[in-house]
Amino acid sequence: MSATTAVEMPEIGATGLTPKEVVQRIESGQSNAVKTSTSRSVQDIVRANVFTLFNGIIFAAMVLVLITGSWRDAVFGFVIIINTGIGIVTELRAKRTLDKLSILVASEFLVHRDGKDIEVSHNEIVLDDLLWIRAGEQVPADGQIIQTWGLELDESMLTGESRTVRHKVGEQVYSGATAVSGMALVKVNAVGSHSYAATLTAQAKVYKKTVSDLNKGINTILKFMTFLVVPLCILLILSQIHTVGGWGTALSTGEWRQAVVSAVAGVVGMIPEGLVLLTSLNFAVAAMRLARHDTLVQELESVETLARVDALNLDKTGTITDGGIAFNRLVMLDSANAAAEQAATQALYDCCNEEQPNGTGQAVLAGLKAQGYGAGAVESRVPFSSARKWSAVRKSGETWYMGAPEVIISALEGDYSSVLQQVNEYANDGNRVLLVARSTAPLSPRSGLRDAVEGANVSDGPQLDVQAEPVALVLCSEKIREDAERTLAWFREQGVRCRVISGDNPVTVGAIARRVKLTGDHEPVAMDARELPEDVNELARVLENVDVLGRVLPDQKKAIVKALHTQNHVVAMTGDGVNDALAIKEADLGIAMGNAAPATKAVAQVVLVDSKFSHLPDVVARGRQVMANMERVASLFLVKTVYSALISLGVVLTQIPYPYLPRHITYIGALTIGMPAFILALAPNTRRYMPGFLKRVVTFALPGGIATALSVLLAAWVLPPVMGWNVTGDAADLSALRATSAIILFAMGVFVLARVARPLNGWRGVLVAVFAAAGVIGAFVPFVANFFALILPTGATMVATLIALAGSALIFALCLWLAPLVRGLTGKLSRRH
Repeated sequence: MSATTAVEMPEIGATGLTPKEVVQRIESGQSNAVKTSTSRSVQDIVRANVFTLFNGIIFAAMVLVLITGSWRDAVFGFVIIINTGIGIVTELRAKRTLDKLSILVASEFLVHRDGKDIEVSHNEIVLDDLLWIRAGEQVPADGQIIQTWGLELDESMLTGESRTVRHKVGEQVYSGATAVSGMALVKVNAVGSHSYAATLTAQAKVYKKTVSDLNKGINTILKFMTFLVVPLCILLILSQIHTVGGWGTALSTGEWRQAVVSAVAGVVGMIPEGLVLLTSLNFAVAAMRLARHDTLVQELESVETLARVDALNLDKTGTITDGGIAFNRLVMLDSANAAAEQAATQALYDCCNEEQPNGTGQAVLAGLKAQGYGAGAVESRVPFSSARKWSAVRKSGETWYMGAPEVIISALEGDYSSVLQQVNEYANDGNRVLLVARSTAPLSPRSGLRDAVEGANVSDGPQLDVQAEPVALVLCSEKIREDAERTLAWFREQGVRCRVISGDNPVTVGAIARRVKLTGDHEPVAMDARELPEDVNELARVLENVDVLGRVLPDQKKAIVKALHTQNHVVAMTGDGVNDALAIKEADLGIAMGNAAPATKAVAQVVLVDSKFSHLPDVVARGRQVMANMERVASLFLVKTVYSALISLGVVLTQIPYPYLPRHITYIGALTIGMPAFILALAPNTRRYMPGFLKRVVTFALPGGIATALSVLLAAWVLPPVMGWNVTGDAADLSALRATSAIILFAMGVFVLARVARPLNGWRGVLVAVFAAAGVIGAFVPFVANFFALILPTGATMVATLIALAGSALIFALCLWLAPLVRGLTGKLSRRH
C-alpha cells in the first residue's frame, strides 16, 4: 500500500474505513482481487509434454528393448526424452514471454481511509471503501456516488454507446466505465467477482478450448494408430518367435531377445511421435514471434484459427477508431470575412479552454493549437455542463456560446431549420457537430460554477440569450486509426468478410465504415440492430446482406456470432468493452485490444497489447504458416506410419524376420523426417488455408508409404533366395538383408522428403541435398556406422542393392502416377452411390 498521496483533494466529512476494517475485509475475501491467468502453469506444461499416450507406448517399447540387453536399439527412447525436454523448454520460454507481456501497467487508485487519502492498487480496494474517481481513470469497482464534482463517464465499455453520461449523487457507477471529466467520491458496494463487469462476463469465463483443425486431424491419425499398435505389436512378437523356431528354441537360445527387438522396430516406426511435439513447438514459436510484435496469444492453438477465419466482426470503438475525438474544421454559416472567422475560432478556443475540458473540448483545443491559436482574454465564463449541453464566455463586449446545436437553436427566437438541416447532413456523414453562437447581451449574473460542479437544477442556472445568432458549426469526428483502411483492404483481398458491429447510431457507424472503405468501392449497407429478427436462421439470412450494425446490445452481438455459425462461417470477433465479452467468448477466435476491460481480455484468445488493429494480418500470416507447414510435416510423418504399418503387416503374414532394426529407423527417421520437418515447419509460408487438412495429408502420404513398404518387402522376399541368404539361421545373412533394406528405406525417405519440400529451387533443394549427403557420409564414419549397424554392401550384394534401389525408384514413380487415377475412380464411384 502506498503512502499518503501528495494530491490535494476536497475536504469531506467522512473518515472512511480504518486499517483494522480493511484487514478484516481482505481476510474475508471482500477485496477487489480477481484471479486471472494468461498462460498455462509450469505443471500443466510438463504434464502435457511428458504424460502422453504415445510417450507411454515409446517408453514401454524402450524398456522392452533394454530388458533384452540391446541398449543401442533403445536409443529411440532417449530421442523421445530429449524431444520432450525441448518441448517443455520451448513452451516455458513462450510462457515467460507471454507472462511478461501480460503484465500491463497497473493503475493506482485513490481511496479515503482513516481520514486520509492514500493510493492503493486495483486488488487492494475493499468493500465499503470511499473511492475517488478522477478524470482519466477507469472505474475499478462498482459503487454509489456520495459526492460529485461534475463527473461524466464514458460507459462504452459496458453499453457500446460512445456518448458520455453525467451521474448524480446516489446513482450507481459500474466497473469498466471511464471518467472523462469531473470527479466523484464513491462508496464501493461490489468488488472482485461480484462487480457488474465480472457478473456480465461470468458465463464468458467458463473455459472453452480453442478448436484446432490441425490438432483434430492429428488426433484422428493418432487415435487410429493407437488401436493398430497394440495388436500388431503382439502379432509381430509371435511372428518373430516363429522365425527362430518357436518359443522353446527362442527361450533356450536367447533368440527371444532378437524377436522383441524386431517387433519394437515395427512399433516405433508406426508412432508419429515427433508430430505432436512439433505441433506444440510450432504453436509456441509462433506465439513468441507474435509476442515480439505486442500480440499476446493466450491459447497457443488460436495461432492457427485466424488462418481459417472467413467472417471478422469488428467493434467500431477501439478497433477502427481509437476511442478519441479529432477536431476537423470550423464551418461559417454565412459568407464571412477572414476576421469574422478568426474571431469565431478564437471564441471557440476560449469556450473549450476551461479548467477540466471534456474529450470533445480537449480535441478542439488540440486541433486549434496546431493552427497557432492560444488562450485569449476572458471576462467571465459558464463552464460546459452535460446537463445543460453548452458553455459560454464573455469577451470584448460579446458573449459566445458553444454546445449541442439542437439545444442552442431550440432556445433561440427565429427560424433556424436550415441550420438544423446542415447539422443533420454533417452528422449523417459521421461528424459530431457543435454550434457556435454570438450575442451582445451579457452573461447572466450567476457564474454557473455551482451548476457545473454540484449538478444543481439547470433551470436555476445561466440562460441562453434568445436573441443570439448562430455563427458557425464545429465539426469533430471519432479518430480513425491510420492503419484501419489498409488493414481492412488486406482482409478484403484475402476473402474475409468484415462487418462493423457497434452500440452507436447506425448512421454514424455507417459513415465511418464508408470512410475506411469497409466494402471497397461499394456503399456499405447499414442497419439498426433493433430491427433484427430474433430467430437465428432468419438473422443469418439478414446478415448476408448487411455490413454495418448499430445500436447492438451485448446479447445481440453473441446472437450474431451464433447466426454466422449456422452458415458454417469461422468467426473472429474483436472488441474492447465488457459488452463485447459474450460475443468474443462465442466466436471461434476472440481478439481483445490491449486497453480493453480486464474481463474482456480474460476471455479472449488473442490480445493486441498496443491496441493496434494492424497487427491482425501478422496473426493471420503466422496462422497460415503454421497450417501450411504443419500439413507438409504431417505428410512426412504419416508416410513413415503408413510404411511401418504395411511392412509390419507383411512381416506378420509371411512370417519373415523383420527387415531392419530399431536403430536403423532412428537414424533414417532423424535425417529424412525429424530434422528436416523442424526446419520446414518454421519456414515462411503464406498459402491460404483450405478445408480438408486430414484428407489431403492422408492422400499425400499413402502413395509414398505404399511405395516404401512395397520396396522394402519385395527386397526382403526376393533377395534372400536370389543371393542364397539364410536369414533365419545365419546372423551374417540377416545383417546383410537388414543393411540393404535400410539403404532402400533411406533412399525412399529422401524421395519422400524431396516431394514434401517442393519446389526444390532455392533453399529447399539444398535442404534435401544436405540431409541426403549427411546420411551417406554417416555410413562412412566408423563410430556412426558401428553404433547404428550401418553396413556398406560390396561385390554381389552391392549389385543386388543397386538393382533393388532402381526397382524402388520405379515403384515410387508408379505409385505417384496411379494415385490420382485411383482418386478419380473412387470419386466417381462415391458420386454414383
